[in-house]
Amino acid sequence: MSSVTVRVDQETKEAAMKVVEDFGFDLSSVTRAFYRQIVREQRIPLHLSYPEPNEGSTRSIRDADARLAEGGGGYRTARELLDAALQA
Repeated sequence: MSSVTVRVDQETKEAAMKVVEDFGFDLSSVTRAFYRQIVREQRIPLHLSYPEPNEGSTRSIRDADARLAEGGGGYRTARELLDAALQA
């Protein structure tokens, strides 16, 4: 048997522990399983991506893009944006 030392900040470690313990595991067991999966699949089994925006955010992004495409300007300050939103 060999040991592996992993350095991670305390907040990340505690958050990960909550997840794995909820499934009835500990961090060592999950780490061993991850290593075995790497060997079995001959790849790093991770799906790295940014979270997808929700429907409301996607709609807002489309609306802003359309407004800019039509020649509409933006806002110089947050106050201008809020005032325009209140008038709509």
